[in-house]
Amino acid sequence: MADPISSRLQPGVTPAAATVPVGNGRTLPRSHYLLAFFAGAANTLSFAPTPHGGWLEIVLFVFFFAWLTRTTGWKSAALTGGAFGFGNFVTGVWWLYVSMHVYGGMSAVLAGAAVALFSLYLALYPALAAGIWSFCAGHARNGALASPDDRPFAPTWHGAFAFASAWAIGEWLRGTIFTGFPWLASGYPQVDGPLAGFAPVMGVYGVGWVLALIAALLVQAWARTREPRGGSRSSGNNSNTGSSHTARIATPAIVALALIAAGPLLHLVAWTTPTNAPLNVRLLQGNVPQDMKFDEAGVVGAIREFQRMITAKPADLVVTPETAIPVLVQDVPEDFGVAVRNFADSTGTSIVFGAIGGKVTPDRRIVDYTNSLFGMTPGTRDLYRYDKHHLVPFGEFVPWGFHWFVQMMNIPLGDFNRGAPVQKPFMVHNEAISVDICYEDLFGEEIARTVRENAAPVSVLINSTNLGWFGNTIALDQHLQIARMRSLETGRPMLRATNTGTTAAIDAHGNVTGRLRPFTIGALDTTVQGMTGNTPYVTSGNNTVLAVSLILLAFGFAFGPGRPGRRGNALKSEKTATSTAPDDSRNT
Repeated sequence: MADPISSRLQPGVTPAAATVPVGNGRTLPRSHYLLAFFAGAANTLSFAPTPHGGWLEIVLFVFFFAWLTRTTGWKSAALTGGAFGFGNFVTGVWWLYVSMHVYGGMSAVLAGAAVALFSLYLALYPALAAGIWSFCAGHARNGALASPDDRPFAPTWHGAFAFASAWAIGEWLRGTIFTGFPWLASGYPQVDGPLAGFAPVMGVYGVGWVLALIAALLVQAWARTREPRGGSRSSGNNSNTGSSHTARIATPAIVALALIAAGPLLHLVAWTTPTNAPLNVRLLQGNVPQDMKFDEAGVVGAIREFQRMITAKPADLVVTPETAIPVLVQDVPEDFGVAVRNFADSTGTSIVFGAIGGKVTPDRRIVDYTNSLFGMTPGTRDLYRYDKHHLVPFGEFVPWGFHWFVQMMNIPLGDFNRGAPVQKPFMVHNEAISVDICYEDLFGEEIARTVRENAAPVSVLINSTNLGWFGNTIALDQHLQIARMRSLETGRPMLRATNTGTTAAIDAHGNVTGRLRPFTIGALDTTVQGMTGNTPYVTSGNNTVLAVSLILLAFGFAFGPGRPGRRGNALKSEKTATSTAPDDSRNT
């Protein structure tokens, strides 16, 4: 690990000698940014499918923050954060190349360039976080170098809280701006790490906040071990100096270890309680090849296969993947509708299936296409409908000015209407089940809002997904990890029915209780216990971590060590002390 940088004046260095503009200080070598890039790339290994990757992530964040302390101003801090982020994203979302090149028909060069450019865009957010930390920790505003070898900053309590807050704000912005892309948020590896217990309290961004704080405090403690006892001036009381030095090392380390220990303890808290009898559920995995999903033979074969799978065995609830029936609901074959309806009525099985929604105009045209889930309830002809709200850019809607990009790909159904933010749940035996489609379970705030604002108390979450666009890549395991975080945040079980994988059942504590092997055809028979009650995160969403972070950053910017008035007063005091000091040369 690199040496954290001391912000204390070194022996024999006056404040006047330290007031060299940062811009005239040392220039970091290119290897500094290259190592930051490789640390970010290594951080991808913290995410699924790596088991217990949360511990690895803590180690890498300790290195990342220590590396940030070597920077000399906001520009080098931002570049370091950006290099770390680019390494993380280009290795963590490379599977987008598969959707664009393999299934979208885009040339390999253009698809690779698109992934690289997208990763550069995502890297702007950790760069922003590092730059904000530099300002609010007093790093970039000192206007001076604090030591003769141009080392201006040391980890402090102030800097630790600034780093945690800036990091959380940066991740929240990445998950919000331009509809958001919160994939690879730093809280996700902690699903299997020591900080999972913070998820129901603060959500995934709050877990990232705690992670960043722990890393900064551990670096702070390590940096204090390298300071001389008593600083640059000798003390008359060596025992007091030694005790103070030990406390400066031990206190941040103890706080960091206490936060790590608090995670498993919080995980034991029962935020929600069981309600009603458990449901028997069948989750279907069709494994329909993506390159066949929308051609005529593939559509006919998929409908026939899912009809067979739905009617193969009764249960309280049967769920298919996203667009399992890849046609407009008005065009679903009559024999499919009759067979599934008769099966539901005769066995008492409720059924949720994915298809394309649309409205029929008076002149028989279809408009307002939607990516939807439809539900059949035994004994009634009412058809439940859920329309996807949070659409995927380029996959389900085309951002303004980017139609040329979509025309380069051969992906159908690229412009849907969106549903309402909060929609009614699907009822199964008095259990209110909240459904969402694929990409939507990346947005914990929206899931929490659905649970919080629904008239019926939601007890079970269901995600219907098709990740066939991304082939046999880490995207499947990463998405399962994301779904597990949603269970932790809400204190509710999550059921996943996917086309190619990973179809799984997750309990209210984020544990996978059953799963199907990817790229196989099958049904996962499982039992799910509905839960009632609200976690702190469901009650407040991301407001808690955002409020805490903004307050700490504002306080740091206004009163931090880099405040010009405070720096000027320090210089003035030093000059006064120098002018009033006795002239030893005269005495000599």
